[in-house]
Amino acid sequence: MSLKIQALTRSIWVYHLATGSCNNCDIEILDCITPRFDLERFGIQLVGSPCHADALLVTGNMTTKNIPRVKAVYEQVPKPNVIIAIGTCALDHGMFDGSYTSRVKVDDILPVDFYVPGCPPKPEGMIAAVAKLIAQLRQ
Repeated sequence: MSLKIQALTRSIWVYHLATGSCNNCDIEILDCITPRFDLERFGIQLVGSPCHADALLVTGNMTTKNIPRVKAVYEQVPKPNVIIAIGTCALDHGMFDGSYTSRVKVDDILPVDFYVPGCPPKPEGMIAAVAKLIAQLRQ
């Protein structure tokens, strides 16, 4: 196992990329780092720059206008990395399905490794996904 992958199993630094949504997923992500759920006990920390991230957490609907920006952010994340799509909008447009701005899904633009469904997904579901992610990275 490479040192980078081994480091990912101990402390994953996450950059949150909101691509245009109703922001319910974003609120639930912030709930994950409150003392009630305390996602940081797993070594997971939100970072302010994609240049410092091990994982890219994508929420929201992929709109036509934000595709170049999303690609630019993805290019800044050091490799190897993990891409996690959070919420129904990131998976399949959700309530924005059929909108003239919604032509592609997140996984059409980025190589998504994990999906966390829900509108919005609960913190328990996100924590379970993180546990599965760490277990898969250790294999």
